[in-house]
Amino acid sequence: MKQPEIGTQNDLIEHRFRVAQEDLSTAQLLLETEQYRGANNRAYYSIYHTIDAVLSIEGVAFKRHKDTLAYFNKQYIATGIFPREMGRKIVKAQEIRHASDYDTFYVASKEITLQQVETAERLFNLAREYYNEKQYKP
Repeated sequence: MKQPEIGTQNDLIEHRFRVAQEDLSTAQLLLETEQYRGANNRAYYSIYHTIDAVLSIEGVAFKRHKDTLAYFNKQYIATGIFPREMGRKIVKAQEIRHASDYDTFYVASKEITLQQVETAERLFNLAREYYNEKQYKP
């Protein structure tokens, strides 16, 4: 019988940040090799896992992506914790990822893919800064 995994809330947060960073690194590699469809997918998942890490700070989790993104938008974008433009970029990243994965005739461009990877990088950096600040505040 498998033993249950035991860890702290910080372990979970750091795990989710590691997954987000891995997805971001993969997106960057795919972008460099002009595999734009895959890069869009990994950039979106980096964004999603970054958001998941942020929500883990307050102990919140959802099963569905749309619920995770809606909560983040309401609690973190609308309140100004993260810049408003990030909300629009996150929605766009989700749309691009969906088109890249499911629209047979969607052709991912270098320009759009670069924007998605940059969004993932910016959100990841903002989220790490937010988490670091939270760790030092009571």
